[in-house]
Amino acid sequence: MSAFSHFSYWVTIFLMIGGLYIVIARGNLVKKLVGLAIFQTSVYLLYIAPGKLIGGTAPIVADGFQVYSNPLPHVLILTAIVVGVATLALGLGLAVRIREAYGTIEEDEIADQDRATEREERGA
Repeated sequence: MSAFSHFSYWVTIFLMIGGLYIVIARGNLVKKLVGLAIFQTSVYLLYIAPGKLIGGTAPIVADGFQVYSNPLPHVLILTAIVVGVATLALGLGLAVRIREAYGTIEEDEIADQDRATEREERGA
């Protein structure tokens, strides 16, 4: 077996590492959400890749067919995509509210504003 025969797994690993790096290394909340979406996409690919069988047919019992594909991974991924879109929408909604409250979506600036508010409350 060559490395090219596992191409989908290499793409999955690349997307997973890239998405995780974006989530960890970026301070912008929208960029973090994009990284999370990329990471979720890699998980979808990880489940879908082994679900496809070459020469497999739909799991309808009939004469002349020996290899059947399992539809369960595809159904689970459809559900996961819906949950992922809802999570992304909620995250973007929270980013909008944070922007309204703090005037920025950068983590460092939000933390600085919180620390300044804490200092003012302790000093008062």
